Amino acid sequence: INDKNSSTIREYITVIMSGYNHSENKIGFNGFKQNSIIGGSPIACEAKPKNFNTEDLLAFKNGKRKTKPAKLNGAGNFSDYTFARLEKDKKENPHILVSGFADGKLLYILEFPFNTKTFTDRLKIQLMKNFSDGKDKPGHFLRSANFDFRDYVDSNNVKKVYILPKVELENYKDFITNKFFDKLLLF
Repeated sequence: INDKNSSTIREYITVIMSGYNHSENKIGFNGFKQNSIIGGSPIACEAKPKNFNTEDLLAFKNGKRKTKPAKLNGAGNFSDYTFARLEKDKKENPHILVSGFADGKLLYILEFPFNTKTFTDRLKIQLMKNFSDGKDKPGHFLRSANFDFRDYVDSNNVKKVYILPKVELENYKDFITNKFFDKLLLF
């Protein structure tokens, strides 16, 4: 669960704990659940797990690592993003599952629909910077369309799936950015 090279188990935990069925496919969404409306179409999800490894922090403090590891901030990214993919994702409107782990221990899972305006605006701004004419170019991609908590946390659509009890979450405060930590305490 703490493996740096594979987030598969963290993805699986995030999807299952959020009430979705996990998909084993490498392409497509990470899971789905049935819509509660009779005859409703399934709701897809895209998991974005991040793990803070305290060994990396220790290596930095001991001079064995040049950069300080990034703290958890409710972030995620999409690789090789395009305008076409943005439009497809907007049409599908999967739920985004953002999770944070510290040394493999689950700290939080937040969920929000892809079509959260502040979130899709963030992705579109990055695409516009990468493709200044507002159009995809064959063979060109935005290598990493990224986001963090500021792009969704104040939306009325974001919900807490799981957050450690506040007393226990305090033990992990040093591994979470201050502003995001404060937001987690409000859920």
